[in-house]
Amino acid sequence: MPAPGGAGLRITRASAHRFDGRSETSLDPDLRVFTSDLVRPYGLPLREDLLGEGAGHSYEELAEGPLREALAEDEPVDLLILAFDTPDVRPGAPSSLALSRSVPGSPLAFAVCDQGSAAAFTALRMAAAHHRTGTCRRAVVVLAEQSALHYEPAEPVPLPKEHAVVVLVCEETTAPEMTVRQVRGPDDPEKAVRVWAEELGPEAELLAGPGLDGAPWPGAQPFTGLWARLAERLPVLREQRRPVLVAGVDRRLGVLSALTLP
Repeated sequence: MPAPGGAGLRITRASAHRFDGRSETSLDPDLRVFTSDLVRPYGLPLREDLLGEGAGHSYEELAEGPLREALAEDEPVDLLILAFDTPDVRPGAPSSLALSRSVPGSPLAFAVCDQGSAAAFTALRMAAAHHRTGTCRRAVVVLAEQSALHYEPAEPVPLPKEHAVVVLVCEETTAPEMTVRQVRGPDDPEKAVRVWAEELGPEAELLAGPGLDGAPWPGAQPFTGLWARLAERLPVLREQRRPVLVAGVDRRLGVLSALTLP
C-alpha cells in the first residue's frame, strides 16, 4: 500500500561517533586473501605494514553500539542501509545484515558502496523511495568509515584520520519529506547548489561537503565529516524551523548530490 497522504520520510535524529583502536578481525588471514584477489588484476601492491600490524576496524563492531543507543525497544526499524567508501576489514561478511540485529524489529538490510561520497546520498534516496512503497515507517542509515586501506591505490585518495560512524534515523512524519537530488557530470556544481539553496528561502542553511567551493578538502573525515556537521546542527535547525540543504560532489566520479530537509 502507498504511504499515507501527506506523510513523508525525513531525518528526525542524527548522532556522530568517532573511535580509535582496531578490530581483531583486521588480523584475519582472509583479509589478505580477499585484498590480494581484489588488487591482483590491477597490479596494485598490498600494504604489508597495515596487514602485519592489524590496522583497521570492522563496521559491524563500530556501529552496533551507536545503533543500540539511537533507538528504543519500542521503535521497530523497517529498513537498515549501511553506506561506506573505505572498504570494511571484514569484506566477505554482510555487515549490514549483522547490524540489523542491533536494532528493534526485523528490518530489510543491505549496503551501498563503490560510490565515493555520493553513497550517503544514495542511501537516503533509496530510503525515501522505499518509504513510498508503504512498507517503511522507520529507516536507519548508517554511514561508516575506517582509516586503513590495505593496498596502495592507483592514485591518491582521501582517507579518514579516525574510524567514525554517523547514524541517521529517518521516520514518517506529517512534515514535508526529505528529497535527494543526484546529478552526474554537472557543468557548474557550485551554481546548481546555490540555486537549490535559494529555492529554500533566505532562512535556509547550507552545509557544503568536500568538492564544493569553500568546503574543506579532503578534511579529516572525508565520508562522515559532512554528516557529523548535520548531526551537530540538526537540533538547532529543527528548533528554529529552518530548512537545510546538505550538498557534496564527488569529483572522481563526477556526481553532485544534495539532500533537502524543508
